Amino acid sequence: MTRSSADGSAPRGRSRRNFAGSRPVMDDVARLAGVSKQTVSRVLNDHPSVRAETRETVLAAMRTLGYRPSRSARSLASGRTRMVGVISFDAARYGPAAILTAINTAAQEAGYLLSSIALDTAEPDTVVEAVNRLSAEGADGVIAIAPQLWVGKALADTRLDTPLVVLENGLDSATQQVTGDSRAGARKATEHLLGLGHDTVWHLAGPTGWTSADQRMGSWQACLEAAGAEVPAPLIGDWSAGSGYELGCRLARRTDVTAVFASNDQMALGLLHALHEAGRSVPGDVSVVGYDDIPEAAHFLPPLTTVRTDFAEIGTRSLRLLLDRLDGPAEPHPVDSLVPVDLVVRRSSGPAPEPGR
Repeated sequence: MTRSSADGSAPRGRSRRNFAGSRPVMDDVARLAGVSKQTVSRVLNDHPSVRAETRETVLAAMRTLGYRPSRSARSLASGRTRMVGVISFDAARYGPAAILTAINTAAQEAGYLLSSIALDTAEPDTVVEAVNRLSAEGADGVIAIAPQLWVGKALADTRLDTPLVVLENGLDSATQQVTGDSRAGARKATEHLLGLGHDTVWHLAGPTGWTSADQRMGSWQACLEAAGAEVPAPLIGDWSAGSGYELGCRLARRTDVTAVFASNDQMALGLLHALHEAGRSVPGDVSVVGYDDIPEAAHFLPPLTTVRTDFAEIGTRSLRLLLDRLDGPAEPHPVDSLVPVDLVVRRSSGPAPEPGR
């Protein structure tokens, strides 16, 4: 119920047009502030053409009336729904899940809602259906967490009309991309192990066709070649600790293996398990470096040396790029955004064992 003063009249400054039980609307704000409805709309959308004094007058009227702009009112005023769509693949993995959380947090802070679709297949028809659904919901733009090469192709084939930002997968020169610097991360991991005196570094690679896995494997190989070291055949896993364990059992039987770079921390965990079962000391016999720095990595036995990826920054930056594109010119310049990575040295890596040990 609308409160009234002691004499029964409306509170000072309150529009008499509002009666008990009514909710103030934009017209009421415009009338009380002595401005047009269009000016109120511009204040709601932070339009730069509104003078500071006028903006404060309108905001004071909103406070007096208890006016709360509805999302639909903002949409009508701006021509936007203030909703961002996200398409994610393999969302159960730590990286994509952490990125999605960061996007959601950044979207809320920017006053946007998030509509997320998690797909377990990258078939073109499935991707098209997801894009159509987000378009039907009125998404102002779309962020795609697309770690596999074929996902990028499927997205490109949809010819999405709304602004698009892609994570980990460049579609074409016109698509904005955000990704962790996998090449630099793999180089840091490999150089770290070589710098400890290991003759070469073995590699547990992620699945073929995943952008980050391919980039890490290519950078690992290039680093060994540049150092004049032997390049062992990579062992291909599927990102899981189970695959790291199975491949690790093969490596644990080889006495010539003294250093291993795993393409993610889960596979590194499986590798540590296999080495422990085989009686191989880490890092006394074999040094291990992972990738991602998941929250549990510091609590592995031994604590894992790994490459830290700032997934929160990837998610936040992807939303910022999308909003910049929505607010910018019709055809913004394409931007490739590489998020830096850091090597976190813990106790799973150490000097190469003495010859003959």
